[in-house]
Amino acid sequence: MGTLEVNGKSVEVDEEGYLVNLNDWDEAIGAELAKTENVNMTEQHWEVVNFLREYYNEFQIAPAVRVLTKAIGKKLGPEKGNSQYLYELFPYGPAKQACKIAGLPKPTGCI
Repeated sequence: MGTLEVNGKSVEVDEEGYLVNLNDWDEAIGAELAKTENVNMTEQHWEVVNFLREYYNEFQIAPAVRVLTKAIGKKLGPEKGNSQYLYELFPYGPAKQACKIAGLPKPTGCI
């Protein structure tokens, strides 16, 4: 386990960099987690991250990439609900990388 320092606040992360306590998350921590993933956050990135947080609050699970793609397509439109768009935003895996930035647990089925 390690820690992440953000604005004078220490938060615990596991060995893969995921937040240990989901309640520690805020946008500043999300931005810091994005830096560790070499992701330069844009409005489109935050849209996906916020979608994931809403999804998690509703279903208590981080979606795998297929489910994520389908759910985003339903809510944000087909131009955003496709793998190519999501991989452009999160090249190391939309579900895995976006969930980490969103302060959520690693999705089931992610290596």
